[in-house]
Amino acid sequence: MLLLVNARKLILPGGSGFLGRTLAKWFASRDWEVVVLSRREGEVEGARTVVWDGVTPGSWKEELEGATAVVNLAGRSVNCRYHRRNRQAMMASRVDSTRVLGEVMASLAEPPSVWLNSSTATIYRHRYDAANTEKAGLYGAEVEARDKFSLEVAHAWEGAFEEALERAQAGGRVRGVTMRTAMVFGREPGGVYETLHQLAAVGLGGKMGHGRQYVSWLHEEDFCQAIDWLIRHESAEGVYNLTAPEPLPNAEMMALLRKATGRGFGLPASRWMLRMGAFLLRTETELVVKSRRVVPERLLAEGFRFRFKTMEEALADLAQPETPAQSR
Repeated sequence: MLLLVNARKLILPGGSGFLGRTLAKWFASRDWEVVVLSRREGEVEGARTVVWDGVTPGSWKEELEGATAVVNLAGRSVNCRYHRRNRQAMMASRVDSTRVLGEVMASLAEPPSVWLNSSTATIYRHRYDAANTEKAGLYGAEVEARDKFSLEVAHAWEGAFEEALERAQAGGRVRGVTMRTAMVFGREPGGVYETLHQLAAVGLGGKMGHGRQYVSWLHEEDFCQAIDWLIRHESAEGVYNLTAPEPLPNAEMMALLRKATGRGFGLPASRWMLRMGAFLLRTETELVVKSRRVVPERLLAEGFRFRFKTMEEALADLAQPETPAQSR
């Protein structure tokens, strides 16, 4: 059953980053009122920004009263060095923001009808054989012991959502969706597409490591459409993989990026080069060497239609300037 609403209001906790800016622009162009909850004042195109600390209830809770949907994107970026202070921030920012949202929703007279909470496709096991689906996904050991931290964060995040959703439902019916999202390729600054495109353009677009690791990804338009679909379909509940239907090996993805930028050659990066580069860029090699072979079984089975099923289609579209028609 479709959820039909007139005055539509979307709340985006943590919506000042790449994904939040992408969603705010897309939903605002479709006449939604969009409110971003952010730790800092600032402008997000298509949205009002309301300051919160992501830990304690405050005046921001008034924005949730009677809202149509909450899409929680809050969490310290994983694109950093995984030292103790950053690990604490990555864990706390996800768990605390989820917890306080549940606390606030339980106190509302009219809580949002649906709450979509972020998670990550990296919750699944590193593998090269069969794809991970919502029903048949494998969990467990990572490539290296230090990589287990990402798995710990993912499970803590989803566990916090389960508890917070149960609390929120004490204040009224709130439908909950866990979004295990892959890397989203889009035009907004600060995204993975911008970084990979630049690497390919300057001749550094070779395979990363051995290149056999699978990359799960999603075009920005399909990401926004999937969020809209999950909000509108009242039967959509539980865990959903937000990925394109066709993940591909890293070596093939980088070859397509080279083709899109007109580069016939790209310098490959061995494991030790990735570690050195990650150290200089203050990030972790796990972001590029883990094999994330994840597919959106539930979305496909329940009738969602992807516009960009293959990486080649997605890159061809992203190479074109955005038009007003695309933004709508």
